[in-house]
Amino acid sequence: MGNLIRSSLLAGIAVTLVSAAPAPQDHGQVTPDMVQTGNDIVSDWQQPEDNFDYVKKDVMIPMRDGVKLHTVIMIPKGAHDLPILLERTPYNASGFAPNNSPHMKDAVWSGDTDWADGSYILVWQDIRGKYGSEGDYVMVRPPRGPLNPTKTDDTTDAYDTIDWLVKNVDQSNGRVGMIGSSYDGWTVTMALLDPHPALKVAAPESPMVDGWMGDDWFHNGAFRLGNLDYFTGQMTQAGSGPSLPRWGYDDYSNFLRAGSAGAMAREHGLDKLPFWQRLTAHPAYDAFWQLQAVDKMVAAHPTNIPTIWLQGFWDQEDIYGATHAWEALKKKGYGDTNHLVIGPWWHSQINRSAEHLGPLKWKGDTARDFRQQELIPFFNQYLRDGAPAHPMPQAMIYNPAENHWQDFANWTVSDKQQRTPLYLQADMGLGFGKAAAGEDSYVSDPAKPVPYLQRPIPADNEDRWRTWLVQDQRFVSDRQDVLSYQTPVLTKAVKLEGAPFADIFAKTTGTAGDFVVKLIDVYPPTYPEQPEMGGYQLPIALDILRGRYRNSFSDPSPIPANKVQEYKFRLPTVNYTFKPGHRIMVQIQSTLFPVYDRNPQKYVPNIFHAKPSDYQKATISIQHGAPGASAVLLPVVGQ
Repeated sequence: MGNLIRSSLLAGIAVTLVSAAPAPQDHGQVTPDMVQTGNDIVSDWQQPEDNFDYVKKDVMIPMRDGVKLHTVIMIPKGAHDLPILLERTPYNASGFAPNNSPHMKDAVWSGDTDWADGSYILVWQDIRGKYGSEGDYVMVRPPRGPLNPTKTDDTTDAYDTIDWLVKNVDQSNGRVGMIGSSYDGWTVTMALLDPHPALKVAAPESPMVDGWMGDDWFHNGAFRLGNLDYFTGQMTQAGSGPSLPRWGYDDYSNFLRAGSAGAMAREHGLDKLPFWQRLTAHPAYDAFWQLQAVDKMVAAHPTNIPTIWLQGFWDQEDIYGATHAWEALKKKGYGDTNHLVIGPWWHSQINRSAEHLGPLKWKGDTARDFRQQELIPFFNQYLRDGAPAHPMPQAMIYNPAENHWQDFANWTVSDKQQRTPLYLQADMGLGFGKAAAGEDSYVSDPAKPVPYLQRPIPADNEDRWRTWLVQDQRFVSDRQDVLSYQTPVLTKAVKLEGAPFADIFAKTTGTAGDFVVKLIDVYPPTYPEQPEMGGYQLPIALDILRGRYRNSFSDPSPIPANKVQEYKFRLPTVNYTFKPGHRIMVQIQSTLFPVYDRNPQKYVPNIFHAKPSDYQKATISIQHGAPGASAVLLPVVGQ
């Protein structure tokens, strides 16, 4: 009975549905133009560009060995006798002109907007093996010589590129300037080693100069863990590769869970990358690193090409390179043609807006103003006939505390520079007078390393990564494994010009360990000019030393347990004024995670291969007063 009822109902529904269907309609005759066959993608289509104020060309420029490099050329319409601005990059040349705009200024990325005013021919090139270029990619390819037995390098590629450009771009005046930041800054330095005669001026911005001493890969032997993402991005495909997968949101936990850098690399296949294999086989500063150090190269092959070596005061990636390359050239007698510029910027902020850095506020857009008022006029004088002279001081360095630029006719930074010891003292004091003998201890536990930022620290962390060097240090100043020494309130200004040195005397119960030293400006508890800065602990200069390299960067040795050792190393260059009413603070700790990998605190031949059982707690005792007068040696002026 139930089935019959169901059948009747279904039949009724079916009748209803059939009756509700629309009757067929006559759509008319199908004509040939309606037929949809073939391919809707037109192979020879070109966008009309009559209203564009530039012409963009993609060309393949041949190198001396036959390899062709993809190059994007942007020429203002109607151009003649214009200089060429060249940038060589592993980061996609096409991406420097990403916008399909008829106006050159709107078509280029923000860093080139000021150059895209119709007075320059802009050129970007993919280096060998990346994106559209042929050939094999080698990370920061060493120059021809012991580490590169081929007949080409980034010096010859720059030379061949410039030679092709001046011969084939008819709108040019035959003069070329080179510019670029970070890796692209490194390519500028390579071009300077044997420059083409048409290369007239250069600006390496935040260049990667020495990857072991203090730029991207290491700082004084301590490995920077963020490189693992960079390596997969750069070396797993010709374009942009992936970052490492994450187990959780907080990178502090992610890297801690992984164990050593080597273990994390193996888990994610980085151990198959040739550069990783070379890097991990040379944890010390041996010939592999020394023969790639750009400051040594430019000193051995100096040129008279006018050059601005440029970096940021708080450059979180390449804070070492520009300063040391400039210093090396000055020591060789090339101070007249080489200029040092340090702005109040994070890494590569020179190519973006720079009205502030984190909570620090500047007078105007310091990067834009520098580009327009200094950098472009400096290039113009060497690239254009009749351009007005634009002399640059030997050094132009921002003073962040006084909030203005300063020019220096003779900026001198050397190991022999006169420095004033600021001594660690009893009761966590800090002063210019010598202290009574004593020590302060903390326990460094690799299982609980000191974070470099307040947790959580997400992997997608660009804004906080850019500004971590100005992070308020109050978030760690009360940790038991961080020692914070500070002066009384200053009654007069303390002005620094140069590079401070950490000079720490310490003993440890372990046989290995790291030392992080921070020089900090402590703001007054109330600060009417900017109330949110009251009590702020602003890092001025900080760095790390891997203890096994305390006596020699190239010849590591275990730390003798429970014996006082000296740990002396240079901090980043500063031009800074500690104002009256502020205090000076020095913080000391043994971890800064996960910027740097953890030291097991037990000596092992190669920390990349440390086992979980190698990581152990250690008690660190910082000495003050005789005979271990720990101090930060300050380049004080005007006292």
